[in-house]
Amino acid sequence: MAALQLLVIDDEPAIRQVVASQLRKAGHTVEQAGDAETAFERLSKGDVDIALSDIKLPNMSGIELLRQARTANIDTAFIMMTAFASVDTAIEAIKAGAADYMIKPLNHDELMHRLNKVGDLRGLRAENRVLRRLVLGANQEVFGFNSPAMREMEHMAAKVARTNSTVLVTGESGTGKGVVARLIHQQSPRAESNFIPVNCGAIPENLVESEFFGHTKGAFTGADKVRKGLFQEADGGTIFLDEIGELPLSLQVKLLHVIEEKAVRPVGSEQPRPVDVRILAATNRDLKEMVDAGTFREDLYFRLTVFHINVPPLRDRRQDLAALVKFVMQRNTKRMGSDGEEATLAPGVEEALVNYDWPGNVRELENVLDRAMIMAEDGFITMEDLPASINKSASHLSSADIDLHLSGTLREQVRQFEIALIKRTIEESGGDRKAAAQKLRIGLSSLYRKLEECDDPKAEANEKCG
Repeated sequence: MAALQLLVIDDEPAIRQVVASQLRKAGHTVEQAGDAETAFERLSKGDVDIALSDIKLPNMSGIELLRQARTANIDTAFIMMTAFASVDTAIEAIKAGAADYMIKPLNHDELMHRLNKVGDLRGLRAENRVLRRLVLGANQEVFGFNSPAMREMEHMAAKVARTNSTVLVTGESGTGKGVVARLIHQQSPRAESNFIPVNCGAIPENLVESEFFGHTKGAFTGADKVRKGLFQEADGGTIFLDEIGELPLSLQVKLLHVIEEKAVRPVGSEQPRPVDVRILAATNRDLKEMVDAGTFREDLYFRLTVFHINVPPLRDRRQDLAALVKFVMQRNTKRMGSDGEEATLAPGVEEALVNYDWPGNVRELENVLDRAMIMAEDGFITMEDLPASINKSASHLSSADIDLHLSGTLREQVRQFEIALIKRTIEESGGDRKAAAQKLRIGLSSLYRKLEECDDPKAEANEKCG
């Protein structure tokens, strides 16, 4: 069970101290109060998970304190304690909203059992809220990669998933860094616990600390009730900090403290809360350059880069493209409710999609296919259903081929066209023949063979190779 924030309320100091000591040894954070007024003031902050309260207190009984807490919408669970066993008292405590009832002197094992029981119930309620919010994300389908670069990435993700290591995932915007983070979580021992994704760039700077670490009631103007932070929501699981490079310097310090101390302190609270959270982070920025510029802390940079995975852009893994197009179209068919009929591509459309450079990566591909499937007549996607940028790229390819001044027999012209296309693709790939072969969707050995045939003086129609 996760560590709890506890408050022991008893007017006898010796009893408070003994109980508090036992609870601290069990890993919980414990505070004490000797009367109901002091206890209510502490409970009003809203971050106490469970209060162990004596029923007999000076000036106000423990049951009256419980009723006052409920009237003030304080969500703390109460376990009542008394030295005088009475069925009527127990019924009164339960009716007032107590979670449980114990007789003094407290048996240590029984106390731990009752605490675990109440704590688990509170944890289940919180987990259900998170699951409702994340249910769609948790059911994402997984794409099987074909390219060597992405298969290597999957191998690295599987290796690090088995550990608790912090991981930094880098890559251009839209490459699927969040998919990699979820893949790591799903293969980890924490897979059955929460996966909490956070976009650091989407939270207003003045709210980041409260969102991350939570706040107590009255911590600032507008804090009318306690709020659990995202790190507490992720307790026992994984938190994914996307766009970590957007985190303000002031919060970078506090994040470093969380990594090192494994504890968070809600805004308005003086007590740190232990958390067991695995941190995954992602960015499309160069954090090393940011460190050199003084906009990202070097100590946090080293903490985050214990294990680094880079996701290559889509243009560098064209072997994934044809299958990825089909995968996205199948998923969109289910999502759009198209009566189970999959969209089909007109001749030339797949080639145009595969040859396009995709500056927006997978996110751009998804958007293009979303639009194309909406625009398509009877689920038949044509070039006219694609954006102008893709059509322009495809027409550039065609016009370049027409200007070749082909001559000779049909066979000779086909050879001229083929070699010209290979040479131009190599040039566009910066001389990288492997990348050119990937773009042309032929094997590297085939590319070399065709070039050698052109250079071979004995090759048929060599003089027509172009």
